[in-house]
Amino acid sequence: MQLQEEEIEEIKAETGFSKNQILRLYSRFTSLDKSNNGCLRREDFLRIPELAINPLGDRIVHSFFAEGNDGETINFRQFMRVLARFRPLKKNIEKNTMNNRDEKLRFAFKMYDLDGDDKISRDELVQVLHMMVGANISEEQLGSIADRTIKEVDLDKDDFISFEEFVKAMTKVDVESKMSIRFLH
Repeated sequence: MQLQEEEIEEIKAETGFSKNQILRLYSRFTSLDKSNNGCLRREDFLRIPELAINPLGDRIVHSFFAEGNDGETINFRQFMRVLARFRPLKKNIEKNTMNNRDEKLRFAFKMYDLDGDDKISRDELVQVLHMMVGANISEEQLGSIADRTIKEVDLDKDDFISFEEFVKAMTKVDVESKMSIRFLH
């Protein structure tokens, strides 16, 4: 299955990737598509060594399927929409693309919002911290870190971190560069 010129142009406009980048990412996508049906399953992502060893690999893979219609597979366009959030920002050029600060923060927030209820609870924070550090820190220490984080970030004192509170807490973080991957040119 080949990408049509019209599809390439649409993906370019939607994601900001160059034609060359789209073609290279399509090649990578098709090499992961072992069933040759134009869609990827979760298992296909786990063949990527960098994801397999990443402590948040499952959460990253989950983010791709949040874009999917059935939650089981994603097509190339959905794949590109998620990747677009990691494309480096070109200063003063892009405002309404998928890789702006707000989209990057929303993506990061969803990494912590395990149940998808638009708020981060203490338990979710502990679970994600546990994924990141494994058995290197005790449950008690993780709980203490989560408690301190919520105490500092939870401005309305409802014991949850909302997206707005998350954004406020991240004001001094250079999200644009920390959540960027250099794609092939």
